[in-house]
Amino acid sequence: MTKTLQPSARLRVKVVPGSSRDEIVGRLGDAVKIKVTAPPEKGKANEAVVELLADRLGLPADAISVVSGYSSASKVIAITGLDDEAIEQALG
Repeated sequence: MTKTLQPSARLRVKVVPGSSRDEIVGRLGDAVKIKVTAPPEKGKANEAVVELLADRLGLPADAISVVSGYSSASKVIAITGLDDEAIEQALG
């Protein structure tokens, strides 16, 4: 029996915590700019980014994780369940 692999992708993001609202702003170079209302403390902004992306991509939050830049504004996000093309379509 062969195991089928789910599509996965990595997404570079630039996070602006403490914003007036949660939103995916658009492209910023090779990254996606994301604003969240959560403060940049104790992982709250990271959690908000994961929730926002999960909602926009129609995925469960556990399919999305911060894999690099945990305490930085520039992060790499791992996404399981969609490929690069599907992510680009969903994020506009």
